[in-house]
Amino acid sequence: MDTSLHSLAKLAARVLLMLLFLVSGLGKLSDPAATQGYMAAMGLPGILLWPTILFEIGTALCILLGFQTRAVAAVLAAFSLVTAFIFHHQLADPVQQIMFLKNLAIAGGFLLLACSGPGRFSVDARRGKP
Repeated sequence: MDTSLHSLAKLAARVLLMLLFLVSGLGKLSDPAATQGYMAAMGLPGILLWPTILFEIGTALCILLGFQTRAVAAVLAAFSLVTAFIFHHQLADPVQQIMFLKNLAIAGGFLLLACSGPGRFSVDARRGKP
């Protein structure tokens, strides 16, 4: 059973992990055309913009609330790995290398969350599925 300190730490981890996805999803709304152009430059169809925005915002809110945490965290771990290889594969560039490693670290955080669960302060815990 989680202690209060562990549950607070898991809540803090969920908030910190979800911030990137919430800010990224909302940020894409400010200039969708630029984001579509960037996606196209990376070989992705621009039609994926809106599903990506919904995915980022939706999964961020699930992690924040602790809803379906283990499954959503596992999906976000995979998403972080896939995006690392699509958008940050130019490892000779030091900035791209750091961005690649950042995505790997985020995936690691989500894998831990998927294994450990959301903690007491979550919808999942209230539903008896920590």
